[in-house]
Amino acid sequence: MRRDIHDAMRAMHGFPGGGGGGRRGRMFDGDELRLVMLKLIADEPRHGYDLIREIETMTGGGYAPSPGVIYPSLTMLGEMGMIDEEASAGVKKRFAATAEGRAHLAENADQVAGLIAKLSGMGDRAKRGDRAPVRRALGNLRHVVQDRLMYGDLSDEQVHDVAAMIDELVQRIERLK
Repeated sequence: MRRDIHDAMRAMHGFPGGGGGGRRGRMFDGDELRLVMLKLIADEPRHGYDLIREIETMTGGGYAPSPGVIYPSLTMLGEMGMIDEEASAGVKKRFAATAEGRAHLAENADQVAGLIAKLSGMGDRAKRGDRAPVRRALGNLRHVVQDRLMYGDLSDEQVHDVAAMIDELVQRIERLK
């Protein structure tokens, strides 16, 4: 594979030296997520799936922690004495914050407020409008460029032309008011 095509492909997939587009990092580290979960449980006793739904709602659908993260975190919060399982009639385990958990929230009130603000900020951005048409167009652009670079017989001049077209579009978008 030609070096310029290889570099362009890496850039499209967010590898170092590339222009982005790769996976984002985690929304929260484990301690932060546990604080958010503890805050939500302190506000109202909840089960794991309810926590996932509430966080997803707060972010306007932008982030939903996986069950593989939520349930081990609930176990850890229980082992730390921050939450207790409530008696419930259903199959789902509901958890409530303990006095120790509430004290921990009070000690970390500023951090908790910042984390909740981060979630709410994502929700506010999601409410500003549906960005699906832009995501669709970006996907189309990525695929056509990827296909032409990988399978098209583009000359070096054509590769530079493609880059110039994309750069021009970026500048036009930056000038939007």
